[in-house]
Amino acid sequence: MNPLERALRAVDRTQRHHRLPAAAVGVVKKYGDDRGGLLAALITYYGFVALIPLLLLLSTALGFVLHGHPGAQKAVVDSALADFPIIGDQLRQNVHSVQGSGLALVIGVLGLLYGALGIAQVLQHAMAEVWNVPGVQRPGYWPRLARSLLLFVVLAAGMLLATAAATLVGTALAGLPARIGALVLSALINSALLLACFRILTPAEVPVRALVPGCVIAGPLFTVLQAFGAVLVSHQLRHATAVYGFFATVIGLLGWLALAAQITLYAAETNVVLHRRLWPRSLMQPPLTGADEEVLAALARQEERRPEQQVDVAFTDEGDEAQRPERRDPPGTGGESASDR
Repeated sequence: MNPLERALRAVDRTQRHHRLPAAAVGVVKKYGDDRGGLLAALITYYGFVALIPLLLLLSTALGFVLHGHPGAQKAVVDSALADFPIIGDQLRQNVHSVQGSGLALVIGVLGLLYGALGIAQVLQHAMAEVWNVPGVQRPGYWPRLARSLLLFVVLAAGMLLATAAATLVGTALAGLPARIGALVLSALINSALLLACFRILTPAEVPVRALVPGCVIAGPLFTVLQAFGAVLVSHQLRHATAVYGFFATVIGLLGWLALAAQITLYAAETNVVLHRRLWPRSLMQPPLTGADEEVLAALARQEERRPEQQVDVAFTDEGDEAQRPERRDPPGTGGESASDR
């Protein structure tokens, strides 16, 4: 064993014997096992496809509904929508010049429908992957479409609630207390909204209590992303726009969406790891830990595509040809966890 491997194994032994580091390693490894980077890229793509038509649609709708009322237009764009980087700034800058256009409205609606349905479908697929639901147990197109529509209703209600809450805090307080109160309230609303969305997107057999930890962690992170992400992106774009123009705007928005997608996925992975107690995980194999075997078995069984198909998983001891059969209940049904062995 070389010195580097000896050091890595010492770190591995240390993290296995401490609960918090072991759980953190379990979340990171589960994210990699589920190809979280690819899922985040899909979510980012469809989020970008949905947000660009959203900008066009909002600008057109403001031109139709609030034509001749610049004060009302500014009140709308200063709502929760302004927390989105790029989009909020663009709406603020053009609040007095938006004009209604029938063609723009049609294009915006069609583009938004395509992107919104795409991101809703991808989010459902991502949650099924994270919870290792076998393909044969996943819902068909129409149930997924119904979940997508319900998700849109919840998001719209959450946006309205966030806007009303921000207005209430701004009216009741002023200065620094108002800003702090708005951030705290935003974190609470984001956590509750995430919990509602996770309940819609996650398989029904997973209890609600299993979805709470990730939402409690991700809610404040989304608030930080909303509050400071826009400032950082705008600061960078101020220096880059003159050279790169539109490309800097697109890159900034994609980066913001990618961070939001990764926060969402890590929150979901945290829920799975804590619910199934998928730690400790080994950094150096062999040997595999019980949690390693459980994750690998779940990954294999989620590839079942037909009722006639059954995937059985077995593991061999190092240097031993004898096999140990592994068979557990489907994910999320309260089967044996790694800590029970």
